[in-house]
Amino acid sequence: MRKSTRTLLAAALVLGVTAGPAIVPAAATTPTAPSLEASVASLEAAAPSLEAAMSAAIAGLPRADATAALVRVGGTEGSWQGSSGVHDLESGAPADPGARFRAGSVTKVFTAATVLQLAAEGRIDLDRSARSYLPELIPGRYATVTVRQLLNHTHGVPAPDFPGTTVEEWYANRFLVHSPEAMVRSATAKPREFRPGTKQRYLNIGYTIAGLIVERVTGDTYERQVERRILRPLGLRDSYFPGTDPGIDGPYNHGYQRMLLDDGTTGLRDVSVWGTTDGWAAGDLVSTTADLERFTRALFAGRVVRGPLLEEMFTLPKVADVKTGAPAAYAVGLSMKRLGGREVWGKTGGRWGYNTAIASTRDGARTLVYSVNSTDAKGQDMNRTALTVMVSAYGLPD
Repeated sequence: MRKSTRTLLAAALVLGVTAGPAIVPAAATTPTAPSLEASVASLEAAAPSLEAAMSAAIAGLPRADATAALVRVGGTEGSWQGSSGVHDLESGAPADPGARFRAGSVTKVFTAATVLQLAAEGRIDLDRSARSYLPELIPGRYATVTVRQLLNHTHGVPAPDFPGTTVEEWYANRFLVHSPEAMVRSATAKPREFRPGTKQRYLNIGYTIAGLIVERVTGDTYERQVERRILRPLGLRDSYFPGTDPGIDGPYNHGYQRMLLDDGTTGLRDVSVWGTTDGWAAGDLVSTTADLERFTRALFAGRVVRGPLLEEMFTLPKVADVKTGAPAAYAVGLSMKRLGGREVWGKTGGRWGYNTAIASTRDGARTLVYSVNSTDAKGQDMNRTALTVMVSAYGLPD
């Protein structure tokens, strides 16, 4: 074994799955997934075909860590599409491969692309301060934070406060509506975590502020701008922003979260209906694997952000992570990890009951999109099924 399980998980997490509070899942009471060591050993030993590797990665669902998975692999190196698991645990019907799901922090890529388009039009200056766009909202202590720093997580603005400290409390508050302005006020009322531009910490708040800047410079809503600039031109007809609606329109595979139930036992609760206003421009998109695959191909081909500004999405700031001291892993919108001996760029996202990712080599030779209905979507470690899919597509972390 070339890497320990702990090292593999830590490396995979750098793609940005930890977008929210960490939850330690309770002990499983349903069949467990194969050990990560066994899965990786099998991949190393067998060097299976793409089809065999991906089929094995999502086989056996539902199980303790996930109830369904939808996967699409594309690019010049070969393509594969597959699904596994169930639409819902009550009926046991097969998972719908065309179902919608919550894309979580993959939303950030759409937000970043929108800001970069506005920068290309001269309506946003990446080196200008966020406060110059939102003077009534951003206080003086954050006067030097630039738009670029918002997008590459080097701004130093802390997270806002939300009610609750456990998944059960967050579930009880799942229908609360959070305004972006209130979230920004909550965050910027606190001292900065570090001097802007000197360190990196992955948080949602920078993208919340960026969404408000989009609205200020366009006089339009953030949602309509993304729809007009990205969703409609690319024909992403199954992608939308839910606003204050806590449900998912159209067909979807149910998401479940392991938590304390009403009878005092620990088990799976259906969390498909859960408001996403706390995410907004950082994490509220609903989409499908087909739409996200089309978006990923277009983005990496330079058809969403054009010219020199596209390089912002592939340029890592030369700072260290504030927690680990490791080199920065997040650029504007995307993050990078070396897998299988090459750079893989992408973004993961987690909402309760759902883990999502888009990824690609820079040349588009291999793209990956997945949605895993994980029961530990905001756990401390990357979901095992999701991690196995990523490793099966690209190989082990260097």
